[in-house]
Amino acid sequence: MIGACFLLFLLSGPAYAEGIQSARFTEPTGRYGHHPMGPTVSDHGALELTLDDGTRRLIRLSNSRVFEDNAVRLADVTGDSQFEAVVVESDQNQGARVSVYGVDGLIAASPFIGRRNRWFAVSGVGDLDGDGRVEIVAVDRPHLRRTLVIWRREGERLVPVAEMAGVTNHRFNDADIRGGLRDCGAGSEIILARADWSGLVAVQMQDGVLARRDLGDGASPESFAQAMACQIP
Repeated sequence: MIGACFLLFLLSGPAYAEGIQSARFTEPTGRYGHHPMGPTVSDHGALELTLDDGTRRLIRLSNSRVFEDNAVRLADVTGDSQFEAVVVESDQNQGARVSVYGVDGLIAASPFIGRRNRWFAVSGVGDLDGDGRVEIVAVDRPHLRRTLVIWRREGERLVPVAEMAGVTNHRFNDADIRGGLRDCGAGSEIILARADWSGLVAVQMQDGVLARRDLGDGASPESFAQAMACQIP
């Protein structure tokens, strides 16, 4: 399946599994060595899923790959009313990709960026335009390319459906990915920084087209928090 490179282990619990209740990274490792989120956020070699029935499953990557992320995002990407796990994983030679894992392993993935030490910073997962389909929101190379990419699942692939240059959500060595998805009453918006960190922007998608508006100057952690709390409309 889509070049999947993992081992799936049943750790405990009854024989019949259900949906994913929670997920976490495990088996920290230094084998990749990029560390865009600084020394306090480790890469990991495995993803542990806890299912609704108490079963735990461990997805372990090969030695050539790591999970390079600060959180596992649970969302119903497939439309089956069950959560999947959305993560960033990186390959020693090909760099990062966005991947979606289910109870039985890899479901869908974006292409790898194509070069080592090149990374995606995920902003969130949700239905951006109200059409019932879920999008995955990420910034491609937030320190270099600084381009927002909206991904949507098509079978075993995540395909880009919209892009916008000139934005970012992460500074190198910051343990946090800033901003995310919010809805202040006018539909889903993506909160990001301008590429030069001079201020914040809100981006919406309608009919496959991205539109941005400025939220004023300043892109501090405090201003991001205020924007996410709808205190900066």
